[in-house]
Amino acid sequence: MTTETDLWEGFEALDPQDITGPAWDEPIPIKARPALPAFPVHTLPSWLGDMVSGVAEETQTPVDLAGCLALAVIATAAGGRAKVCVRGHWREPVNIYTAVALDPGNRKSAVFDLMVRPLLAAEKTLIELSGPVRAEAETTRNLAKSAADKAAQKAAAAEPGRRDALTAEAVSLAQAVDEMTVPAVPQLVADDVTPENVGTLLDQQGGRISCLSAEGELFDIIAGRYTGKPNMGMFLKGHAGDMIRVNRQGREAQHVDAPAVTVGLAIQPEVLDSLARIDGADGRGLLARFLYSKPVSLVGRRNLSPALLAEETADTYTRQLAGLTLALVGWTDPAILTLTPEADAVILAYQKVTESRLGKDKSYASIVKWASKRDGAVARIAGLLHLATHPEDGWHRPIEAVTMVAATSLGDYFTAHALDVFDTMSADPAHDAAYSVLTHLQSGAAGAFSKRDLFRALPRADFPAIADLDPALTLLEEHGWIRQQPPPPRTTRGGRPPSPRYETHPRIARSV
Repeated sequence: MTTETDLWEGFEALDPQDITGPAWDEPIPIKARPALPAFPVHTLPSWLGDMVSGVAEETQTPVDLAGCLALAVIATAAGGRAKVCVRGHWREPVNIYTAVALDPGNRKSAVFDLMVRPLLAAEKTLIELSGPVRAEAETTRNLAKSAADKAAQKAAAAEPGRRDALTAEAVSLAQAVDEMTVPAVPQLVADDVTPENVGTLLDQQGGRISCLSAEGELFDIIAGRYTGKPNMGMFLKGHAGDMIRVNRQGREAQHVDAPAVTVGLAIQPEVLDSLARIDGADGRGLLARFLYSKPVSLVGRRNLSPALLAEETADTYTRQLAGLTLALVGWTDPAILTLTPEADAVILAYQKVTESRLGKDKSYASIVKWASKRDGAVARIAGLLHLATHPEDGWHRPIEAVTMVAATSLGDYFTAHALDVFDTMSADPAHDAAYSVLTHLQSGAAGAFSKRDLFRALPRADFPAIADLDPALTLLEEHGWIRQQPPPPRTTRGGRPPSPRYETHPRIARSV
């Protein structure tokens, strides 16, 4: 396929004196977006990588979706229960936010079902194991409350000489009841939740909760679907681990010292564009907290008879995930994951690369807020890979250099995708459409075309209506690649006006 770069190189030898007709200015290049890397499955431990590859093959979806979701699932199992001690007082929790952009029809729900169902099975096991404990706590509290109520009644009916002593006893029993708590039913995953619900769940679930969804409704909720104004504070603090203290009239106070929220979403690409329009999302750092992925859809190129997910692969995934979840569920103080000296050297070298690319006119200038969190994200990913590699005793081992190298590879993957996402957010929305039209024009030798003929020749999926061509044609004209010809004189016979005609720059005509 002829690219814009090929076209440009082919024109370098063009003699301007060969160009006939009205003078043309030098056109401004409209470049294609660079190809984005695929998710590096080799960075995952074998039991997790095999599951990711198997799910992607059976569902015929980009491996990126299952790969990003695998990281979110491990973060759900370990979030709030472990931190990576990078150096000194720099500690990173192992919860992450991921967002994969894919159009409808890409079987996102099927991937979520295969990757998340074992996590829900682990949640069910936690519920069953906690049943006797919850029953005992609830019974004990009910008995204590009954005793306190009887003591209060007895004090109220007592003679004045005994009332003070009985009142003191009733107060003591009532205070004891207030100090008793009944554990909430364990919950690892939530879906359609408001920020207020997230705070409640964090308070009930020991400071951690995960939001995993095959839709992007969470962004609508953050943007203010129910309140009319953005509400992102819970997700800002839930990512950083900053203390949450909520006092609302008519509700019990909520206090979470170190919240850990994990987010794993599959969204439509246009949702990414709408994110930038959420008031405060960029300035307050919400956008910078997400690890983005924009894989290429396989729709139209899918294998209709794919290899099915191996039962052994799925069973191993379920067993390892359940083991990690159950092993960490009882931790109240997070496990501290340290680094070997070699691993520390790897992330220090990575930090130096990041730092050298920040600042004005540097390669990360367009994503400076996101890139400022890049090294922390790599540390979090290293913690997740480490726990997935050693699900039985990872908290007793330091993170090794090979794991940190794998984490930096994932960091580079997410960096490339973040650059594209933020470029798209700030770019002219007509850019991609204009590039598609320019590519089509390069494939033909005509020096002129009508708008109607162009519309007929282009894919209807890209341009459903002829009016959808207008932004692309305007941008191409502004960049000097085409110019509209004067319309012919109108006749007195009436009828439909002729379709606008455009002349193409000689560089296009000479490229064929």
